[in-house]
Amino acid sequence: QLEVADSGGGLVQPGGSLRLSCAASGFAVATYAIGWFRQVPGKAREPISCISSSDSKTWYADSVKGRFTISRDSAKNAAYLQMSSLKPEDTAVYYCAAEINYFCSGPPIGFDYWGQGTQVNVST
Repeated sequence: QLEVADSGGGLVQPGGSLRLSCAASGFAVATYAIGWFRQVPGKAREPISCISSSDSKTWYADSVKGRFTISRDSAKNAAYLQMSSLKPEDTAVYYCAAEINYFCSGPPIGFDYWGQGTQVNVST
């Protein structure tokens, strides 16, 4: 059974850093694209980053570009989202998702396998 589990959220002060994890089970993370999304109450889920399944090409939303870094560790079968210079507007529930044979040329869409979400709060 293919599953992803996201974790690592918490409370952090503005300007701080946090690393989210996306643990994969039932599949090899190196063969799937991994996307990160976030959602705040009352708003649509926002795609923020993606790493391709083939050549590890990455994509970032303008709102996080230069502050967030997506990566993948095949040995740990996991993906990560390193978040730096966090702002209060980054507060949201963050989700990772996986999709096979997907090339991240733009905002990720149509991902089939989703984590349960992890809450990130950026506040003093």
